[in-house]
Amino acid sequence: MPAAALKPLPTRSTAQHPVLLDLPYAPVEKRALPPGRPREWYITHNRRLKAMRLAIALLDSGVYLPNQARNDTIRTTAETIGVHPPSDTTCHMVRALMRYAR
Repeated sequence: MPAAALKPLPTRSTAQHPVLLDLPYAPVEKRALPPGRPREWYITHNRRLKAMRLAIALLDSGVYLPNQARNDTIRTTAETIGVHPPSDTTCHMVRALMRYAR
């Protein structure tokens, strides 16, 4: 097959055309976690979910660098979005997510 036949199709830039978002946002329906795992797995899993929610909320609020996200900033954000105050370990995980997501 000639190389000319493998050209990608042209795409439309979203910069010129606005992207419509579905509002209001509704989170996906929660499902039960799989049974039979060790307790530590569930703790770590829930901690990762909480850290991800907090990292997204911090990014949305304008905190883009991990050194801007101190424990008190993360805990204030948690209170704002209605999440229980995170532990020091979870705060560390939030900063790690912000660091490696770049």
